[in-house]
Amino acid sequence: MSNLDTVQAMYEAFGRGDIAFIMEQLAEDVRWEDGALDHGVPWLTPGVGKDHVMGFFGHIGGFDFKRFDIQSVSGDGDIVVGVLSVAAVVTTTGGSFDNLEIHVWRFNPQGKVAAFNHVLDTVQHVAAAR
Repeated sequence: MSNLDTVQAMYEAFGRGDIAFIMEQLAEDVRWEDGALDHGVPWLTPGVGKDHVMGFFGHIGGFDFKRFDIQSVSGDGDIVVGVLSVAAVVTTTGGSFDNLEIHVWRFNPQGKVAAFNHVLDTVQHVAAAR
């Protein structure tokens, strides 16, 4: 399976709630929100390792997704990019966001996700977290 196929399969797994499949695609030392600043948004906190990623899924498990539309997935080699339209209500705060997101997936030579970043409207997410 190519890295592009892996990302597409991970999005499909997310749609059916199969977090275990997604976790199997990650390197043990995966860098989540690699190089990003911590803006105090629990689901966008940078960190390393699968336990950190499970924390991410714990946070977004409390979202009421109104839309999670994958518009495009493309890439060649070790970088795959997803373009998505995402809208959700954060049930713990009542806040919401509705924005275009870019997901950047970087793979190691073993075909595992080594790093991941969201590129999105951070201000919307900061407001939704309050």
